[in-house]
Amino acid sequence: MTLQKTTGIAEQPFSKSVSAAEKYKRLLDVAALEDTMAILINADPDAIAGAIALKRIFWRRVKKVQIYHINTIKRADNLALIKLLKIDQRHIRELQSSRFTRWAIVDSQPHHDELFEKHPYDIIIDHHPRGPKCTGRFVDIQEDYGATSTILTEYLRAARIKISPRLATALFYGIKNDTENFIRPTLPNDMDAFRYLYPLANMNIVKKIEFSEMTKKTLSHFRMAMENLIIYKNTAFIHMGRVNNPDILVMIADFFLKLAEAHWCIVSGLYGQKLIVIFRNAGFRRDAGKMAQKLFGQWGAAGGHKSAARAEILLKEIEQDMEDDSKYKKFVMSRIKGL
Repeated sequence: MTLQKTTGIAEQPFSKSVSAAEKYKRLLDVAALEDTMAILINADPDAIAGAIALKRIFWRRVKKVQIYHINTIKRADNLALIKLLKIDQRHIRELQSSRFTRWAIVDSQPHHDELFEKHPYDIIIDHHPRGPKCTGRFVDIQEDYGATSTILTEYLRAARIKISPRLATALFYGIKNDTENFIRPTLPNDMDAFRYLYPLANMNIVKKIEFSEMTKKTLSHFRMAMENLIIYKNTAFIHMGRVNNPDILVMIADFFLKLAEAHWCIVSGLYGQKLIVIFRNAGFRRDAGKMAQKLFGQWGAAGGHKSAARAEILLKEIEQDMEDDSKYKKFVMSRIKGL
């Protein structure tokens, strides 16, 4: 089976005046019964929930839908979510492109990772700031939304699709997780979706997922973080060195932002051939996404939301004379002194 060329390219995402019902209608126009669809994600609770919601929308409307994740899933809560809700998703290494005629990306955009850039997308649904190469037959990017799960919940409601307890639990947790229980910037749309899903979701499973996050191994990372903590003005900075899972950097950044002395928390580490820097911001004035771009954008991908952002830099872009880990720590520290 050969790939079909994408037609009717949408250069701009939907305007805010377009209703969820109209979006749903246009979404269905993207694929036909004879199509097969691959949904690509960087697996976290919001992305997983959004992907299975999109799969539900195209149930019996296309021949096949399969979800593929580009990352290695190691966080205990993500693994618990997948296990308890019995979510069928596969690693991208199992993807055979010739078997699919339609391509979708959820809770990410093509420029977020080189593994995403390899495919032509018919559907792009996300809540992160819009970047380059973001074109497709259906593009819905709502930067003000707290979660992509909210967008998909609105489609399901507009279509009057009965949401199963399993799907409701995934979407509920996706919103809960990505908004950090509505601490991060959100819209009334997120709260409306959250309230709608609440009576449909299985709260016992939600609790089990949340309680699975902390493990003995995780605690050892937190001990190391405490030993490496530097407070500079109102910024908590931690360099974790080489890590076997970049998600631990996110967990540490979220946790140490709770320090009374910190308005910012920045955590860096080396994963594979990349330097990863996580930003968390509890202040009112500055924007974490813009700050990440300003400090590290010249070397790699950087950006995010007002309160949460990320930079990923290939080591070869900054290596020069960096033969040991302390040089990477000094590199990040020298940049954040400009905060």
